[in-house]
Amino acid sequence: MAGAIEAKRDGAVTKDRGEGALSRLTALVAQDLEACNRVIVERMHSPVALIPQLAAHIVAAGGKRLRPLLTLAASKLCGYEGERHIKLAACVEFIHTATLLHDDVVDESALRRGQASANALFGNQASVLVGDFLFARAFQLMIEDKSLEVLRILAAASATLAEGEVLQLITQNDLSSTEAQYLEVIEGKTAALFAAATRIGAVVADRPKADAEALDAYGHNLGVAFQLVDDALDYSAEQARLGKTVGDDFREGKITLPVLIAFHEGDEAERAFWRRTLEEGEQTEADMAEAQRLMARHRCIERTVERAEFYGDAALKALESFPENEARAALAEVVRFCIERAR
Repeated sequence: MAGAIEAKRDGAVTKDRGEGALSRLTALVAQDLEACNRVIVERMHSPVALIPQLAAHIVAAGGKRLRPLLTLAASKLCGYEGERHIKLAACVEFIHTATLLHDDVVDESALRRGQASANALFGNQASVLVGDFLFARAFQLMIEDKSLEVLRILAAASATLAEGEVLQLITQNDLSSTEAQYLEVIEGKTAALFAAATRIGAVVADRPKADAEALDAYGHNLGVAFQLVDDALDYSAEQARLGKTVGDDFREGKITLPVLIAFHEGDEAERAFWRRTLEEGEQTEADMAEAQRLMARHRCIERTVERAEFYGDAALKALESFPENEARAALAEVVRFCIERAR
């Protein structure tokens, strides 16, 4: 994969290298990330005590700040030396966090990254309302930036993100869903915010439209690859051995690419299994193991990761118009991080 994704390696070594790629990106923008985190903490404040309490729970339990990291790194790639990207990176994180709060309510999730979800601790009503609060904070940050172009990009991404989640809700439990519909879902619910996060790096730096479009393409393709791998990992036996949560998509009846591959290539008995468990929602304790067995039989996880590599290649291609430097190398290595999670 254009030198970024190498052949099969030992799982632990691969994981370490993938994490190392993200660590290098984090180190590259360390000061900016610290400033971004300060903005996040400051803007979570509210005299209504439950708001910062609940917001702090999900932000503290959050992942690796990948989306704001992309905004900070894209700005650095474009040679930006101001401070606008700090608040905009926080804005991107607020949009992402708000959607997590809403998603957990819609999905009735009790866990988020192995910990109790906000809705499990504080209730659905509070989670939805605090999600709304974070969306409002995000738009306040956009307005403070005073750029109609930034506002257009992030507002459009927010709308597309919501459309992707609604489309996923419509296709849930429906095995007649097509691969095209599945890709439309992940382009909406994941890739749109990745693309916006990177595109605004070129906008704040006042770079030509071609650079903004290249970073948009990088973020979009990276986002698709990221979600494809996430969907593959939901059925990964290796993840289970590592103590990671698996089977959430299966229990919720989400129609992802691994499922579509297994369903369309399975015999009638296998299709009946998927109809019972995903369409009818009738699941037993043994069904997850059976789902993993069927996935292994048809190499669904490997084939999904291969699709992710295709989009990863496209992300790397989009960076080629920029000069070779530390920021470009770090952004290229993020592709490795996103895909090697499944190795």
